[in-house]
Amino acid sequence: MSQKAWMVRSGGSGFLIEEFIEQKIVAIGWNELGEIPSNINNRELKELFFKIYPESSDGYIAQSCGQIWRFINEFSIGDTVVTYDPSSRLYYIGEIMSEYIYNDKLSYKHSRLVRWNDNPIERDSLSVDSKNTLGSVLTVFTIPEFVINELRKNATEIDDETILEHLKEVEELDFLKSDVISKSTEFIKDLISKLSWQQTEQLVAGILNGMGYKIRFTSRGSDLGNDIFASPDGLGLVEPRIKVEVKKRTTDKIGAPDIRNFIGGMRGSDKGIYVATTGFTKEARYESERANFPITLVDSDLLVELIIENYEALTPETKALIPLRKIYWPV
Repeated sequence: MSQKAWMVRSGGSGFLIEEFIEQKIVAIGWNELGEIPSNINNRELKELFFKIYPESSDGYIAQSCGQIWRFINEFSIGDTVVTYDPSSRLYYIGEIMSEYIYNDKLSYKHSRLVRWNDNPIERDSLSVDSKNTLGSVLTVFTIPEFVINELRKNATEIDDETILEHLKEVEELDFLKSDVISKSTEFIKDLISKLSWQQTEQLVAGILNGMGYKIRFTSRGSDLGNDIFASPDGLGLVEPRIKVEVKKRTTDKIGAPDIRNFIGGMRGSDKGIYVATTGFTKEARYESERANFPITLVDSDLLVELIIENYEALTPETKALIPLRKIYWPV
């Protein structure tokens, strides 16, 4: 019979890892079952389990008894066994050295003796596929050949090829991260494009408010024609005094004439922000650069950046316009 490889977890959060290594064992719980007879069959094991744990669901009984059965009957002397210490992020690899033993002196009493290798394996040295496979929540499960081969390889000194493979994995993760960010940016733009012009103004005002400014909406009938006025005090008595124009179009970019009209309504120490989800022509950007007033042009890409950077500070009403969920990514 060919040798197999098994994972046996060292209890919740790995609290049994020291006992596993020092006592040279692997063990599983369900202590109340007592010593399990060697001649018990699956049906009898399930009946015993239900007798001891009567509140258990059928699914839990089937899953638990499957793991107990493997540990008692399918493990063989010479099989490879792996356990994990989540605090140090190390995998320990060893060889099964005994048949099933019920040891009343252990924390988990259903046990087998193990000869552990001296060199544990760092989780960070493994491929993504191996990490995913070893991440199963089951107490006992079989480990595929490709995973155990990688564990054995990493138990030896890391060579140049391994380093290159690790660098390749980092590059692949970086590419995947960039791809996810790019796609999420476009999805946020999709949400913005569905807003009405009034909602777009409310979104911009909400962002500025989240950045610490107080906001007043100006009348569309005014000569200056600005949509939003922002300042630290809300009255324009404290600088900066910011006039904000928000344009909601479907196709055409903002051109130089639009920027000139915007500049014409600015006075004194005013500063300007022009928001256009369709973007700006080259001439419009040139017009803003040569203006006598500081002007920031905000296209859809910059608007998304501002949303993400200030999202936690936005009011619930503003968040409702662009509902987002934070995703954590390993660095």
